[in-house]
Amino acid sequence: MRSIKVDGKAVKPSKVVCIGRNYVEHIAELGNEVPDEMVVFIKPNSAISSGLTAHHQEPLHYEGELCFVYQQGKFSAVGFGLDLTKRELQSKLKAKGLPWERAKAFDGAAVLGHFVSIDNIDDNLRLELKIDDKLIQAGGISLMMYKPDIIVEQLKQFITLEDGDVVMTGTPKGVGVVSPAARFDGAIYCGNTLLASSHWVAT
Repeated sequence: MRSIKVDGKAVKPSKVVCIGRNYVEHIAELGNEVPDEMVVFIKPNSAISSGLTAHHQEPLHYEGELCFVYQQGKFSAVGFGLDLTKRELQSKLKAKGLPWERAKAFDGAAVLGHFVSIDNIDDNLRLELKIDDKLIQAGGISLMMYKPDIIVEQLKQFITLEDGDVVMTGTPKGVGVVSPAARFDGAIYCGNTLLASSHWVAT
């Protein structure tokens, strides 16, 4: 199984649980409808990657996200992640009413940085994504339709979260295509305090 690092120690998530359409402005930029209830999809452990690939048979889109590690009944650590999407394929599948797995759950589709333990989760927690030193995405809990505590509560209604599982909580506006050799710098802040940062160069 593939692993992540939490405070420098290896942890093996059984799965990555993803929350879709959690930021109103991102919903608008993709022309989607605001959902009546929380959108959830799964990436398997095999989707986890520490590297960023620009092409996977077709152009990939990046989505920067606040990610949490679930342990002992709650979110215990936070880190930056990229939800990679085959956008053209996803659009075709959605148009036919088919599942998204081919576009969202492929190998390498969950690019995860280092996680750090966190005691409190509040509206001050936010992310920034810079590509080639330009700020592309910014947002956080204050902009989420479903806050982390609500996400945990609703997930527990129908799925078992196991210790070490990662939950990706959705992306703010600013998604786009991963270009070869582009430099991605993701950061997690609590207010103005940097908690975690991750860096990738697309190959």
